[in-house]
Amino acid sequence: MSKRDFYEILGVTKSASDDEIKKAYRKLAIKYHPDKNPDDKAAEEKFKEAAEAYEVLSNTEKRQRYNQYGHAGVGGASGGGGGGHYGGGMNMDDIFSQFGDIFGGGGFGGGRSSGGGRRVMRGSNLRVKVKLNLQEVAKGVEKKLKVNKFVSCGTCKGSGAKNGQYDTCKLCGGSGVQVRTQQTFLGAMQTQTTCSGCNGEGKTVKDKCNTCHGDGIVRAEEVISINIPAGVAEGMQLSVGGKGNAAPRGGINGDLLVLIEEEEHPELKRDGSNLFYDSYVNFADAALGTSIEIPTVDAKVKIKIEPGTQSGKVLRLKGKGLPDVNSYGTGDLLVNINVWTPQALSAEEKKALETLRASKNFAPNPNRKEKGFFDRMKEYFE
Repeated sequence: MSKRDFYEILGVTKSASDDEIKKAYRKLAIKYHPDKNPDDKAAEEKFKEAAEAYEVLSNTEKRQRYNQYGHAGVGGASGGGGGGHYGGGMNMDDIFSQFGDIFGGGGFGGGRSSGGGRRVMRGSNLRVKVKLNLQEVAKGVEKKLKVNKFVSCGTCKGSGAKNGQYDTCKLCGGSGVQVRTQQTFLGAMQTQTTCSGCNGEGKTVKDKCNTCHGDGIVRAEEVISINIPAGVAEGMQLSVGGKGNAAPRGGINGDLLVLIEEEEHPELKRDGSNLFYDSYVNFADAALGTSIEIPTVDAKVKIKIEPGTQSGKVLRLKGKGLPDVNSYGTGDLLVNINVWTPQALSAEEKKALETLRASKNFAPNPNRKEKGFFDRMKEYFE
């Protein structure tokens, strides 16, 4: 099922400012917040949907990719499981850990009621490059990537604790925050900061795991399967949620960012969803007509050259280009005909051409004005 447009979800236009986007998200988040709509699955889905839209549109880089490529630019890949941000929606831990400040802190919505002010750790993102040939771009492909990354420690199951035991942080009393009171001429002012003793977790490891030394993560290789949609382009970046580095002590995994690179095809050139091919025919074939074989993404096909074809004529093979990444149809294959003039002639060939040159049919028509390549292409696209 296709996703709704992120701008439509938030009820803003594509030209909306960052403040307008933030206000629109806050309004929806308060309206559909789980605390306000207990046991309401429909409201919970709208809450998640709004958060996913806000995460993309509030980030300049992600918003640019989304404007250019749609959903595929920020989540066209799926990572075979994992509660990631894209493709499967955001989970509640993601939302409350990332966007708690949207609700103005304190009281309603700043975090889950059971979590108080505790901070949820988040793993860092990983970036990899994937090179695709033209056929893989045309059909879409599943790629298996071997990635060296931080994963959850198997010995302590990511807790960082030797026996799974923690102590309540003495500095913050388990709240994850430190409150300081300062006297000013306006009266007492309170400031709240992340606890320096537990880094906002509210607890400290009692006995550190011997394998991960209390971090809850270790280095390891992981094979990740990603599905790359058809029609992707050079420079596009896909995101596989939850497949980046694991977070210390059971936090939220980062994302795997997949940068697309294209291998150059030996014969076909790409421009968006259209493909271009330069074909060369001799002037006898151009004058008399013939059939020629040309390459496409899948295989070679035969096309007919009509008698009297002029050099520079563009033939269109409809639907033989590349699919649009946002499912807006398929491009065409445009064949540019070039009439080849021989450069070395035998005496017999020269004599034959001299005879032909005397024919009035071989004289150019001064009243015929051939259009340039760009004029012909303009006509095609119009």
